[in-house]
Amino acid sequence: MNDRLKSLEDNVAELALFKKSNTLEDILKNRTSGWALRYGLLESIQIMIDISCHLVSKYNLGNPETYGQCIELLRKFKHIDENLEKKLARMVGLRNILAHEYTVVKVEKLYSMLDNLDDFRNFIDQVGKII
Repeated sequence: MNDRLKSLEDNVAELALFKKSNTLEDILKNRTSGWALRYGLLESIQIMIDISCHLVSKYNLGNPETYGQCIELLRKFKHIDENLEKKLARMVGLRNILAHEYTVVKVEKLYSMLDNLDDFRNFIDQVGKII
């Protein structure tokens, strides 16, 4: 599981560099950059979900039927705090939209997520204590 946590750390570092070197205008002009942003966020969210569900299973915290329930169970058993749970739940919703293309997600919304990379870092810190 440490390798998945390391992958998430690496992704967050890459996303931070991506933000430093790309303005929103750059991304809007370059479709490949938009794809990179979309995939970087999607993969990072999926890794967070994978880690969450693995920990729920490993520590026998319950029988979640959804990814969101994995996050809820981590909070219920005090492995993450309530504030982080809410943020991660929104990420799970975004992941579902990105993966299944229920609707178009504007690049502006994805770019704004780069201002919230600390949410991933907080997840890494909080679950890193039990891995």
